[in-house]
Amino acid sequence: MPDARLVYVTAASPEEARRIATAAVEERLAACANILGEIEAVFFWNGGAQNERETALILKTAADRLDALTARIKALHSYDEPCVAALPIVGGSESFLAWIEAETRPDSGGSTPAGDTA
Repeated sequence: MPDARLVYVTAASPEEARRIATAAVEERLAACANILGEIEAVFFWNGGAQNERETALILKTAADRLDALTARIKALHSYDEPCVAALPIVGGSESFLAWIEAETRPDSGGSTPAGDTA
């Protein structure tokens, strides 16, 4: 089974999430991205609890592209310490996971898995 990752990211706005998602896909660092929409985040920062609106984003990538994807997200992100957390995909549609692997190769011609819009 191909070795793939789901990468959870939070962004300051839908526009920032879209910019990160588009760059990651165009640069073949992620096969696809899902912008989940606005969320409310409660977190500790600068000495106290903070409460902010953010936009959640999930990217799908091959395990060997994770470091490059993380670096690119951090370069594009407006936060000092952005949330970039990867989870291994331990099962699922083998053909979809193979598609993730194929689409994160710089020389990939690009395709969409049958019946999927990412």
